[in-house]
Amino acid sequence: MAVTIRDVARQAQVSVSTVSRALSAPGLVKETTRQRVLEIVARLGYQPNRAARSLITGRTGNLGIVVPDLLNPFFPSVLRGVQTRAGEAGTSVFFCDSREDADTEAELVRTMAAQVDGVVLCASLLSDETIVDLAALTPLVLINRIVPGVSSVLMDSANGMDQMVTHLESLGHKNYVYLGGPAAAWSNNRRMQGLADRAHLLGSFDPNFNGGYKAAEQALKTGATAFIAYNDLMALGALAHLAANNVKVPDEISVTGFDDILYATMCSPALTTVHMPTETAGEAAVDLLATLLDGGPAEHRELPTTLVPRSSTAPPPQA
Repeated sequence: MAVTIRDVARQAQVSVSTVSRALSAPGLVKETTRQRVLEIVARLGYQPNRAARSLITGRTGNLGIVVPDLLNPFFPSVLRGVQTRAGEAGTSVFFCDSREDADTEAELVRTMAAQVDGVVLCASLLSDETIVDLAALTPLVLINRIVPGVSSVLMDSANGMDQMVTHLESLGHKNYVYLGGPAAAWSNNRRMQGLADRAHLLGSFDPNFNGGYKAAEQALKTGATAFIAYNDLMALGALAHLAANNVKVPDEISVTGFDDILYATMCSPALTTVHMPTETAGEAAVDLLATLLDGGPAEHRELPTTLVPRSSTAPPPQA
């Protein structure tokens, strides 16, 4: 038979309401009483009823996260970080995929707001105004997006791109092209800040394998000795196109990615990329949500990115 809150109250010789306060509002209970209750809870293995607890605390014990594309390995890694930190706090996670559609993204947040205590919004495509409106509806933390007055976790992709260009320049490349991601993507704009006009910008492509394949077809016409892809999935598409056209990487053209997803080490040649601390970002987002739920202010955290040189880059061929 499952242990009930009445069993805990009987063993601790306190009322049921005192047990509830000891678990959900410890500041309202004497410390000696709280410790006694916690000892009984641990000994009996009591698990609070989440629905009943929500009536007392006004919280659901759930968090939500919305990502733009679960098929991209970058986002499940963020989700793992969110789920790890939430699990440590005994909180469940609901997740949704907006499929790169801003209207769907906003509707998902509005729907979740009644079912969760707060939402993590990853790589949002929404306008600043819409994000501010949603933050007024439910506690909100952004990942890889900055909106004034809204908590956020940023992975420093601008600096990562600067590291990438510096790496290519150190190898002797002078003519390289950037295979751009979606024009509306905030991360794409941050990457271009890191480029600082040091590369030819080529179009706006879907941030996936097919987008990279198409981008490489156009990039070959530029005469560039290095392709810098918006993300690793696009870089993998570029590698496939070059292989299909018997262009050797990195002997003839160097190729780089961004994000350091698992597949970056599994392709041939292994992909030079920028490591993004995705799991750490997910954990940090939950920490910021906890601060908001405790009545704290909006905060911003920035995490460093790191260049990971591999065998897809080399000095350019001699003229």
